[in-house]
Amino acid sequence: MTDNQPAGLFGHPFSNTLRAAVGEFVGTFILVLAITATAVAAALAKPVAGPAYSSAAIPMAGALALAAVIAGFGHVTGAHVNPAVTIALAVRNRFPWRAVPAYLIAQFLGSIVAALIVWIMYGDRGRDRALLGAPVPAVGALRTLGIEAVMTFILVCVVYAVATDPRVSRASAAVCIGFALGVCIYISGPATGAGVNPARALGPMLVAGQWTSWWAYLVGPVVGGFVAVCLYDFVLRPTHPILESPAPSPGLVVGR
Repeated sequence: MTDNQPAGLFGHPFSNTLRAAVGEFVGTFILVLAITATAVAAALAKPVAGPAYSSAAIPMAGALALAAVIAGFGHVTGAHVNPAVTIALAVRNRFPWRAVPAYLIAQFLGSIVAALIVWIMYGDRGRDRALLGAPVPAVGALRTLGIEAVMTFILVCVVYAVATDPRVSRASAAVCIGFALGVCIYISGPATGAGVNPARALGPMLVAGQWTSWWAYLVGPVVGGFVAVCLYDFVLRPTHPILESPAPSPGLVVGR
């Protein structure tokens, strides 16, 4: 990253590709393991400490895991843990293109290893009956693509706002982004299985051998993430020179 290139998420000053890629692998592994293990447990109606999980546990698991990953790895890697986020940042010159392949490989590997661990945990029933938590669309491929694009747009809008705008408090960033993912899973889960992340979707798909509409889970999030960062930079970020607003009148209290 050059000296005049803005830092990426959470002000992360990218410097060491290997260290950052390892962090992305671990962060994506944690996120995907939390979501897929919970999804398999719910699908197989496995008892926990009392009744079995319901499908409502899946967005909660995703939200908590993502918040924890961001809090733990944001300062190390920027905590992308999503190829759509990495590509969108690179397009907007907030992440070096030379590091994109390492991040994407780390993210997909983290997801694949998570799916393998879930297979070990639940055996062949977890793979054959629950598909290791891989998203299975209940709608057509084009509709799946559109839903995944919209959900990722929502997620990346929140990520980009709280993690790149210096006016936003960093203390609440992890919780806000985790909640955003939880909301997206609640909304899209019944229709698409809630990928909202090409690595989270395609890793379990690969291990489970479930490829229904796989390309929609790749293209949709990338498109949604790209639109989100462009909208924020060119419309919502008031420091853009075209949209710079005049200073408030004296005595006017402006909330952050």
